[in-house]
Amino acid sequence: MKKKHTTMKYLLLVFAGIVLGAVVFSNFEFRVGPGGITLAGRPNFATAKNNIENYPIQTLKSFNEAFVQIAETATPSVVTVFTEKKVNQRVMTPFNFFGNPFDDFFGNPHRVPDNSRRNVQRGLGSGVIVTEDGYILTNNHVIEGADQIYVRTSDNRKIDAKVVGKDPKTDLAVIKVNMKGLKAIPFGDSDRLRVGEWVIAIGSPLGESLARTVTQGIVSAKGRANVGLADYEDFIQTDAAINPGNSGGPLVNINGELVGINTAIASRTGGFEGIGFAVPSNMAKQVLTSLITTGKVSRGYLGVTIQDIDENLSKGLHLQKAEGVLVGTVMEGSPALKSGIRTGDVILEFNSSKVTGSAELRNWIATQAPGATVTLRGLRDGRPIVFTVRLEALPAKEIAAADSSPPSGAVSALGFRAEDIASQAAARFNLKQGEGKVVITSVDPTSNASMAGIRAGDVILSVNRQPVTSFAAYTALLRSIRSGDLLFLLVDRGGNRIYFAFNV
Repeated sequence: MKKKHTTMKYLLLVFAGIVLGAVVFSNFEFRVGPGGITLAGRPNFATAKNNIENYPIQTLKSFNEAFVQIAETATPSVVTVFTEKKVNQRVMTPFNFFGNPFDDFFGNPHRVPDNSRRNVQRGLGSGVIVTEDGYILTNNHVIEGADQIYVRTSDNRKIDAKVVGKDPKTDLAVIKVNMKGLKAIPFGDSDRLRVGEWVIAIGSPLGESLARTVTQGIVSAKGRANVGLADYEDFIQTDAAINPGNSGGPLVNINGELVGINTAIASRTGGFEGIGFAVPSNMAKQVLTSLITTGKVSRGYLGVTIQDIDENLSKGLHLQKAEGVLVGTVMEGSPALKSGIRTGDVILEFNSSKVTGSAELRNWIATQAPGATVTLRGLRDGRPIVFTVRLEALPAKEIAAADSSPPSGAVSALGFRAEDIASQAAARFNLKQGEGKVVITSVDPTSNASMAGIRAGDVILSVNRQPVTSFAAYTALLRSIRSGDLLFLLVDRGGNRIYFAFNV
């Protein structure tokens, strides 16, 4: 009986230990590194405690009250971010033009006179509190290069902040203040946003005197890419007024939830013109969690260059319609090469989701953790094909996406002139001589070839899907081309394979 009692007591102690451990470590993860097993804190995100989106609207007053409640709920989570950066500024005096007369006397004719002084550059932006213990999301460009950062809260407290991590590829950064009990904003699901939804932007446009300014608008568009603001772009576009100083502040839905981090505006004058961009909250949350738990952002790597398929490329590939993305270069040793992906393959689906563009696919791959297994569906020579790929970690130096910006050049026959890679051509374009290589030496800037993106220095690999094995083979392939025909080229540009299609 006594032994049974002892056993029961032991089991209760074990159970209590398990419960206590679960409570203590629920906010931590184990991380294995060179120094052994360590604990990294996971952020405790706020959850929405109210449901403003279901607020009954019966009168103009109640409609007005709904927006007031959104602003009152979200504004306490917004901070103004101040930065200071020390810079050296050279002070010119009349003596600088004649040298220092004491240099030769003291035997140091090469000494540079110290006529510089330390100045402080000050910057201002916005941020949003995402955990009650002081983690704050903002833009990387707001705090980039800062020697000192501090924030001012909605109740006018000035608090020093430190950088937790930065991700220039998405223009996001996480800073931390040493304070608890802060009002954290809950995250919303940016994937569920629809074009036309009401949103509000909060921040400090143009200066501290306008801190926590609230502006209202709608979601104008989603999935904006190729804006030129970051490497990974999937911006929410809004017409809520955003101005310099709003960067890093929140874009909030009608339930008072964070759905975006305001990043930039499109403007001809530098002021608000109704086109603002915000990083989606789902992307921001993933970057935030990675920076807090690991100090860096790890992204999946497929190892291909891809390009969008326009109507001409679709005709050249004999597709029924312009959809999916086209594989150009397949990197040596990459997961794509190991999985059998080839140049010219068309990718239509990623993990059962339809691929509508190269920027979208690139973002999807980047959101996967290294080691994740993904499924790609597409076409090869018109036949369906499926790839199962185990992604690897994105290399430090990622291969740039295919660049097809319009070139310039000289007048030529079919819109461009090509030559065999002789010594002069190879030297001119810094190319290695190779048997059978054909290089484009000039492009007519008014031609369809130029508009499609052909550049001098591009090496032609195939014409209308037929390989170019020699300059003679190249000229033979062109004999069948007539004015108005579609020319479908595969070229090598700096190691990247790119397709072009245009009417000659």
